[in-house]
Amino acid sequence: MTAVNHTTLEKDGATLDLLDDGQGQRILINRLGAEMIGLQVKDAASQWQGFLYRDGDVAPPASGWANHATVMGYFLHRLVGEQSHYRGSLIRGGNHGFLRHFKFAAPRRTGEILIYSLPPEQIPPEAYPLRVGLDLSYSLSGEGLRVGFRFQNFEPEREAHLSFGVHPGFAVRSVMDCRVTFPPGHYVRHFAPDNFLDGRTEGFDFAGGAMPFSRAELPGSFLISLAGVPSPKFQIEDAGRRMELDFTGVPYMTLWSDGGPFLCMEPCWGLPDSKPQKPFQEKVGIQVLAPGAIFEASFGIHASITP
Repeated sequence: MTAVNHTTLEKDGATLDLLDDGQGQRILINRLGAEMIGLQVKDAASQWQGFLYRDGDVAPPASGWANHATVMGYFLHRLVGEQSHYRGSLIRGGNHGFLRHFKFAAPRRTGEILIYSLPPEQIPPEAYPLRVGLDLSYSLSGEGLRVGFRFQNFEPEREAHLSFGVHPGFAVRSVMDCRVTFPPGHYVRHFAPDNFLDGRTEGFDFAGGAMPFSRAELPGSFLISLAGVPSPKFQIEDAGRRMELDFTGVPYMTLWSDGGPFLCMEPCWGLPDSKPQKPFQEKVGIQVLAPGAIFEASFGIHASITP
């Protein structure tokens, strides 16, 4: 068995962690936001092929979306007026919360797993007022990549409310032409004009097959409940690359693209703000941690080269 190798790199002013499983797959993580900026697999000629938008590129593009796989939390998407009220405290923050801008310390490694930690005392008080720590993990195995969240509520008497997820953009030549496959189930779309929920939903049964949403509506977002999908496993295929997404246990998914050569399929444990705004603890899809409780969640990506 080939040993997993972890190395640290400096590139364009960023500190990066490279995790290579020695079996032809590797990931590249930027310590700013603990964001995965590279997901790569060796092809038949032993050349590395990237699966993320702008895979491995730290420098921002001249225009368009500038990220790769943003880690979102402790809220998702947007707050009305970039603020929210939570038990007498004011939460302030831009799109997707503070995690994307947090500078993580060097991860600890356990076998094939890299773990990035956020202790409660390092959370900016204006970003989130309670003592809830996070361990964010990335692991490689024969099943592919696994991304895990482990939240711990250090509040001895108070419940904690939060939402989180990951915003990966998968490289495709064209959003209109790539092949996207959905499993069978009952899907519910939550409508959010201007990125805020308006209370409308639309549910429908789907037998499985090609994505049942109009790509022409992108760059608007599709916010989808997966509660009625028994086996939420999705596929994207394009240009000799196949991405299989295992969203088992994930309550929501967001589909988005700005029209560039990528499609975002985002596992989400929560939804955006409503308009008019509700108190933070009443946000749709908010996750609840009992006093002293630990909450764990994960999802998987299997990237492969097709003939």
